Amino acid sequence: MAEASNRLPSGGRIDRDKPLRFTFNGREYSGYEGDTLASALLAHGVSLVARSFKYHRPRGIMGAGVEEPSALVELLGDNQSGNQPITMVRLRDGLKARSVNCWPSPGFDLMAVNQLFSGLLPAAFYYKTFMWPTWHLFEPFIRRAAGLAEAPKETAENLHYETRHGHCDILVVGAGPAGLMAALTAARSGARVMIADEGPEPGGSLLSSRGTIGEEPATDWASGIVHELDAMQNVTRLRDAVVWAYREHNLLMVTERSPAPDHVFQRTWRVRAARVIVAAGAIERTLVFPGNDRPGCMLASAARAYVNRYAVKPGSRAVIFTNNNSAYEASRDLNDAGIEVAAIVDVRHEVPGKVQGLTPGTPCVSGHVIAGTAGGRRIRSVTAEPRNGGARGQIECDLLLMSGGWSPTVHLYSQARGSLKFDDQTAAFIPDAPGQQAVCAGAAAGVFDLPSVLADGAEKGAQTARELGFFAEPAEAPRVEQIPPYSIEAFWPNGRVPPGAKAFVDVQNDVTLSDVHLSMREGFAAVEHVKRYTTAGMGIDQGKTGNINVVGAIAQHAGVAMEDIGTTTFRPPYLPVDFGASGGLRKESVFLPYRHTPITEWNIQQGATMYEAGARWQRPGLFPRPGESFQETVNRESRTVRENVGVYDGSPLGKFEIKGRDALRFLNMLYTNAFDTLEAGSGRYGLMLSDDGLIIDDGV
Repeated sequence: MAEASNRLPSGGRIDRDKPLRFTFNGREYSGYEGDTLASALLAHGVSLVARSFKYHRPRGIMGAGVEEPSALVELLGDNQSGNQPITMVRLRDGLKARSVNCWPSPGFDLMAVNQLFSGLLPAAFYYKTFMWPTWHLFEPFIRRAAGLAEAPKETAENLHYETRHGHCDILVVGAGPAGLMAALTAARSGARVMIADEGPEPGGSLLSSRGTIGEEPATDWASGIVHELDAMQNVTRLRDAVVWAYREHNLLMVTERSPAPDHVFQRTWRVRAARVIVAAGAIERTLVFPGNDRPGCMLASAARAYVNRYAVKPGSRAVIFTNNNSAYEASRDLNDAGIEVAAIVDVRHEVPGKVQGLTPGTPCVSGHVIAGTAGGRRIRSVTAEPRNGGARGQIECDLLLMSGGWSPTVHLYSQARGSLKFDDQTAAFIPDAPGQQAVCAGAAAGVFDLPSVLADGAEKGAQTARELGFFAEPAEAPRVEQIPPYSIEAFWPNGRVPPGAKAFVDVQNDVTLSDVHLSMREGFAAVEHVKRYTTAGMGIDQGKTGNINVVGAIAQHAGVAMEDIGTTTFRPPYLPVDFGASGGLRKESVFLPYRHTPITEWNIQQGATMYEAGARWQRPGLFPRPGESFQETVNRESRTVRENVGVYDGSPLGKFEIKGRDALRFLNMLYTNAFDTLEAGSGRYGLMLSDDGLIIDDGV
C-alpha cells in the first residue's frame, strides 16, 4: 500500500487515531476519519483521477466541496452510486470507488483519441453531423458513449432510504458563520428553527481557515454556538444534509446522507417552512486561459482547505493567479504549510500593500495574466505575460491556484423565483427581489468580509423572527481579527485567447471560450440559448463554477454590460441525489404501492390469503388449512374467535400527531365536540361532520 507522502505531520481536523483503508481504481490506500476521498488521494500524491466528459482530457481535483466540477467517481459495493463529486465522498473503512468516463483507466484512456479530432467536435457538432443518412445509424454508438457512471444494479439488503416531513418557523440553509448567527438569533426568540448543513460538521468556511473569532479559534467559536443550539428544544439540526430543491409555498427538499440510524442509508426531508434564510456561502470561480483544466489546476480556496482542514499538501511549488484579495490569505497558509509559492500573478495593476503584506517575500507579479500551461498528467509550468501584451515568462510549478472572485450561492434563492442583479463592487450576481418567503445572509447575499458576515447573519435572523411575531434582537457579533477587506477587479474571458485553444469556461462539460463565440456567431447569443447550444451550466454543475464566466464571455464578445446578459436558470437538484433518496426505495410497485402493517410478513408466513383493505392496505382475509374449502375456513375461524380469542390488527387506522400553539383550536375546528377541556392523559371520542351535517369520520 502506497505511503501518504503529502500528509502534513500535524494539524487538520482529521482523527489520526482512526486510520481507514479504501480502494480507488483497484489500488489500496489509507486515510483517516474526517478525510474525504479527495483529500486522502491528494495525501498520496494522486493527481489524475478522471477524464473529461467530451474530449477525455486528463482531469484532477479542482475543488474541495460542492463546487468540484470535473472529478466525479462511482462508488461500488453496498453504497453503490454513480457520478458523485470526489470531494463530497466521506472516507469510510472499506470504501471502494473508481473513476468514470475512462477505459481502461484514467492514466490510459482509449477515448482520449477524441483530443486528436477536437477541431471537428465543436459545440453542437452532433446536431449537424448525425443527421444523414439517418440518426439511427449513429444512435447505438452514441448511446454507448453517452453518460458517465453506470446506474446501480442493486442496493444492500440491510440499508434503506427513509422519508420524513418537517415543519418549522425558520429553515436556515447552511451552518457557516452567517447561518450560525442567524440560527442562534432566531432560536433565542423562541421560533422553531431547523438548520440543514451540507457538511459533516458545522462551521462552513471557518473549517478551512486558521482565523480567530473573539479570543478563540474560529472553529472553537462555531462549536460553542452549536452546543448552545443543540441544547434548545426548539432547534432541529441536520448535518451532512444537502438542501437540493426549493419548491412552491416554501417546500424544500433536504437529504441527509449520513443519518444516525445505521440501517438508514439516506433520509429525505420534505420541509415546509414559514421563512427560509439561505446562508449557503459563496463559491470561488475559475479563471479562463488556455490549459486551465490540467491536473494540478485548483481553486485557491480548495488548496487552503486541504492544507488547513485535512493536513494535506496538494503540491510542493505553487503559482497563484488571481484578481482579488482573498487569494493572498491562501498564499499565507500555503507558505506556513511548507508549500513554496513561486509567484502570485495578479491581473490588477495596483495591489494594496496591506494585502501583499499577508505573504512577505512572495513575488507578486501585478498587471499580468496566465497565458498557458504545460504538462501531461500533471501541470509542470505556466506562462505569464503582461495583461496589455509584452514579453512572456515561464514559471515552473506543480500546482496552479485560481481565484477569479466569489459568486454567492444563490441557487436555492433562484429556484424560489428570486431575481438577481449584478453588483459591480463584488463583480457578482447577488439576490434582488425574493419570489417566496426567503432571504439570503452572509456570503450568499454578497457580503464577503467575516465581521460583516457575522453581523448580517444576526440581523437577518432577528428580522425573520420578528416577521413571524417573535421578539428578537440580533445576537452580538464577536470581535474578529483584522484582515484587508475583500476587493476585486472584474476579469472576464477575452478575445486574446488564440482561436481553437482549449480555454474552458465550463470545466465539467468541456465548454471552451471558442464554443461560446461559435454559439453567438450562429445566432444563439442569449444566455439561455448559449447554455443549450454549448451545454455550459448543465448537468451536475448547474453553473456553480462556470456560469459567471459564460456570462462574462458573452458580455465581452457582445460589448454589453453584465446586467444586460443575466444568468441562466439554476435547476434542482443543487447536488446529485440518489433516485432512492428522492422517491424512497420500494421493492414492490412504485405506482400506488401497497401499505403493510407490522405483522404482514408474519401473516404471509402463516399462509394467509391477503386482500386489499382500503387505501392500499393489504390485510389477511383468511388462513386456510390444507384441504379446507373457503366456507370451512370461515366457519373454523369464526368458532375460534367466539369460543376462545382473536387478535385484531388495527394498524391501518389513521393516526395523527398534532403539535403547535394552535393544536387545540385545530381539533375544535375538526370535531363537533370540544377538546380544549380534555386533560392530559385522558381520551375523548370525537365526531366529524361534513358541511351538510353527514358523518364523515370519527376517532379518539
